[in-house]
Amino acid sequence: MTKSVSAAKGSQIQRRLIPSYIFLTIVSIFSVFPLFWMVTAATNTSLEVAQGKIWFGTNFGQNYANLIAQDNLWQAMGNSFLYAIVQTLASLLICSLAGYGFELYHDKGKDFLFGVLLLAMMVPQVATLVPLFTMISRMKLLNTVIAFILPALSTPFLIMMFRQNSRNFPIDTMEAARIDGLSEIGIFFRMYFPMMKSTYAAAAVIVFMNAWNSYMWPRTVMKGSAVKTMPILIANMSNGYAVDYGMLMLGVLFCSLPTILVFFILQKQFAEGITGSVK
Repeated sequence: MTKSVSAAKGSQIQRRLIPSYIFLTIVSIFSVFPLFWMVTAATNTSLEVAQGKIWFGTNFGQNYANLIAQDNLWQAMGNSFLYAIVQTLASLLICSLAGYGFELYHDKGKDFLFGVLLLAMMVPQVATLVPLFTMISRMKLLNTVIAFILPALSTPFLIMMFRQNSRNFPIDTMEAARIDGLSEIGIFFRMYFPMMKSTYAAAAVIVFMNAWNSYMWPRTVMKGSAVKTMPILIANMSNGYAVDYGMLMLGVLFCSLPTILVFFILQKQFAEGITGSVK
C-alpha cells in the first residue's frame, strides 16, 4: 500500500514537471541555435549564408583557404593564446594576493582602501583609455605583451571575488601553521592556494575569456600584423564593401573554440568557485 502511494505521488510530481521540462527544452534550443548556425555557416558559401541556409554545406575547405590567404590566422591565434595565458597567470597571482591580504590581514585602513578600489569598478574603460595609452606610450611599451596585460593585472572584481571567498579559509589552520614556523608566503602558496583551487579556476575562466575577447585596448596599443589578436583579425575581415560571410563565420568559429573549451573543461570548478566553496 505504501509503495503504491509513493509511486502515485512520484508520477504526480513528474507530470507537474513536464511543463518545466518543455520550457527548458525550448529555451535550450534558442540558446544553442546561434552556436549551431555559426558552425553550419562556416561550411557554406557567402551567398548561402546571406540567404539564411542553416544546414551544413560543402564549402569549409574553400572558406579555410580564403581565410589563411587573407591574413595570418595561426599567428593571430598564437598571439591571443600568449597574451591571454600571461594575463591570466599574472592576474590570478596579483588579485589573489590582494584578496588574501584584504581579508586575512584585516584593519580599518584596508577596509577604506578596499572601498576606494570598489569605486573604480564604476569607471568605464573608455574613460581611462587615453591616459593609459599615454602612459604606455611614454614607457615605450607599445606592441608588447606588457602593454596588453598591464591595465588588467589587477581588477576590482577579481580582488573582491578572492576576498569574499577567503572568508571561508580556516583561520585556525593558518595560526597553527604559524606556530609550526611556516612563513606568511609559505602559508599562501602551500595552504591557501591548494584550498582555493575552485576559486582560482573560476577566476581563470573569467580572466582568460576577457583577455581572449579583448578588442578595444589591443586595438589601441597593438599595431601591425605581427602582434594582431583574433578579435582584431575578425574585425578586419568584416570591413569593406564585400564581406565573405562564410569565411567570416569560420574565423568567428576559430575565435570562439578556445573559450568554449576552457569553460567546458573548468565548468565544475567554475561553479564551485562562484559559490565560494573551499576544499
